[in-house]
Amino acid sequence: MPKVIKKALPHLLLLIYVFIILFPFVFVLFSSLKESNDQIVTAPFGFPVQMAFDNYVDAWTQAKISKYFFNSAYLSVSAAVSAILIAAATAYALSRMRFDKSSKAIYQFILIGMLIPGNVLFIAQYILIQKLGLLDTHWALYLPYTAGALPFSVLLIVAFMKAIPSELEEAAIVDGLGVIRSFIRIILPLTMPALVTVFIINLLGNWNEYLLANFFISKDALKTLPTGMVGFRDAFQTSYPLVFTGVVISVLPILVIYAFLQRTIIEGLTAGSVKG
Repeated sequence: MPKVIKKALPHLLLLIYVFIILFPFVFVLFSSLKESNDQIVTAPFGFPVQMAFDNYVDAWTQAKISKYFFNSAYLSVSAAVSAILIAAATAYALSRMRFDKSSKAIYQFILIGMLIPGNVLFIAQYILIQKLGLLDTHWALYLPYTAGALPFSVLLIVAFMKAIPSELEEAAIVDGLGVIRSFIRIILPLTMPALVTVFIINLLGNWNEYLLANFFISKDALKTLPTGMVGFRDAFQTSYPLVFTGVVISVLPILVIYAFLQRTIIEGLTAGSVKG
């Protein structure tokens, strides 16, 4: 096989893979900009004859997408930020404060959470939330989202913090910084790639979560995008452009965030293992 073909073959396979991945989204995007069902049926993969941006206005205002979008946004962000803060503090204690036996025991106990599928805990979570009187409140989602993200978050951040030279903390102590100030001013800035990675991964999980949101929230005003889109689909099933518009609105924010932060995400996932 010639060298040119040998070098070009992996790129060709990657291009085919990218095309297969992006093709459904392009179809949904084009369909959301068409004016009627007839245009989708007659030319399902064709470019819109006239851009119907009014579909986005109608879906955002009339179909309550804005309400579901806001609920998902602030729940996903707040739970992801809380998980980062708790996981970072826990990881700092486990990786930088050397308590050999207790640190290993606590670390292993936390990692057990990664071995238990989330669906297995569903009934126990439902009973607990019900007894706490939190059903039909956003606390019913915020608490499980935050707790469920801790095992993986601690695992990743601990791996990253272990690669940070201890001389930096020793120099900080000499300069008069205590444990808390050293954590905030030295360790957290250096751990930023891992923190951003954990934040994006948790945000993705929270944004797309459906099971808990479907069973814990029944009030329409409190629903998130995944559960709200089910009612949206049933209400506008005769208007495919609006249905596709709702899909684009629910997916686009995550695509934009990942497009801008993909380098940081990859760096955060690999830096700990490479440095270690």
